[in-house]
Amino acid sequence: MNVIGSRPDGWWRNRHRAMATLVDRLEGWALRDGVDVTVVFERPPSPPIESTVVTVAHASSAAPNSADDEIVRLVTSDPHPEQLRVATSDRDLADRVRAAQATVFPAERLRDLIDPR
Repeated sequence: MNVIGSRPDGWWRNRHRAMATLVDRLEGWALRDGVDVTVVFERPPSPPIESTVVTVAHASSAAPNSADDEIVRLVTSDPHPEQLRVATSDRDLADRVRAAQATVFPAERLRDLIDPR
């Protein structure tokens, strides 16, 4: 949600549409630049958002910071966390990700990359 929330474009009026649009933009970027992308939501989108290009994941239970915990779990369980980049503007999550040897990419920069103004 850091990436979605990086622009005050009315995303809060239709959260599901904002999430689906994010996945759509990430798909375009992944295909264009040949990158593997995982997006982590706090809870499973309803209706589900599916992609053959982007891995759409969610926390095991919806709670404050649960998506952050899931991101850290994914980073720490990866055999090569130093090759991962996590897009976030959350300072605590950024610190946790760096401690796990991954790189942090500012959410606003990712949003500009996948959805130029």
